[in-house]
Amino acid sequence: MKIFREIKEYEVYTKALGEKPLTAIAIGKFDGIHKGHGKLINTLKEEAERKGLKTLLFTFDKPFSSYFTGDPAEVLTTNPERVEALREWGIDYMIEYPLRKDTVDVSAESFLSDILLGALNMRLAAAGPDMTFGSGGKGNISFLRSEAKGRYEVIEVPKVKYEGITVSSSYVRERLKAGDLETVDSLLGRPYSITGKVTHGRKLGKKVLDMPTINVFPERDKLMPPFGVYFSRTVVGSEEIDSITNIGVKPTIKDDAGVNAETYLYGFEEDLYGETVRIELLHFRRGEKKFDSLEKLKEAMHTDMMEGKKYFNR
Repeated sequence: MKIFREIKEYEVYTKALGEKPLTAIAIGKFDGIHKGHGKLINTLKEEAERKGLKTLLFTFDKPFSSYFTGDPAEVLTTNPERVEALREWGIDYMIEYPLRKDTVDVSAESFLSDILLGALNMRLAAAGPDMTFGSGGKGNISFLRSEAKGRYEVIEVPKVKYEGITVSSSYVRERLKAGDLETVDSLLGRPYSITGKVTHGRKLGKKVLDMPTINVFPERDKLMPPFGVYFSRTVVGSEEIDSITNIGVKPTIKDDAGVNAETYLYGFEEDLYGETVRIELLHFRRGEKKFDSLEKLKEAMHTDMMEGKKYFNR
C-alpha cells in the first residue's frame, strides 16, 4: 500500500508511472478499523477487482474535532497503527488528507470535481450511509448519486450490526471505556492493541518485584481503557507471547513518567529495549489501586500472574 499525505504527492507519483490509474475510492476516518470498516473495504476490493480498478482509501491526518478545537482528540488507532492495520487489507493507495484551513474549506462540489474525479480519477465510490466530505459535510451519499451522471458508480455499503447494535467507532469507544475488552475485540475483529517502542523505566519490576517487565508509553492521542491490570498478548516480530499488562500511572511507587503500559511476558527473557512491540489487550483483570506498601503491591502482582496463567491455560 502506497501512502500519500498530499494530493500533489499522489499526482507526482502517478505521473512518474506514465498513467493516471482509474480508482475505486472509499472515504472515511477509519478510526479503529472495526468490522463496519472491514465490510466497506472488502466491498471496495471486490468491486474494484471486478471492474479492473485500483483501490484507494481517502482518510484524514487528524480527527475533525481536534482541528476545530485545537485540542488533541483521543483515537482508537494512532496514524501509524491505522496504517499498519490497513496494510493487511491489500489496498493499493491511501491518502491521509491534511486537515487545515485551505483543505477544510473546500466545497463538496470542488472536492468531487477537483480531487476525486480530477486528481484521483475516481470511477467508483463505495460509502456508508453516513459518509460526508467537503465544507459543512455537504458531500454525502445522496450528493454523490446526484452528481454521478454516468461518470462513476456509487455503491452504498450498509452498516454492520453486533447483537442488534450498529458497529461504529463511537460504540467501540464506549465499550473500551467500560473495560469490556471482549466486546471491543468482537467489534474490531481483533484485539485492541497498543503499539510502541520499548523504553527504559525505573526497572522496579526486576529490582523490587522480581518481575522483569517492558515499558511502552502510548502516543498522547491514544485512547486508553480504564487503568488497571489486563491479560494480554505481546507481539514481538512474528512471535506472540502470553503476557500481563498494567496500564496506568503506578500510584504506589509515585512514578511521574505518565501513562504507561508495563508488561510482564511469560517465559520470555530477551532484551527488547528499542524494539517496537504490539500489546494486545484480551481481558480486564482488575482496576489500578494504590497499595500501602511495595510488599502488598508485589503480592497482588504475583496473584495477577497466577490468575493470568489460569486464563491462558483455560
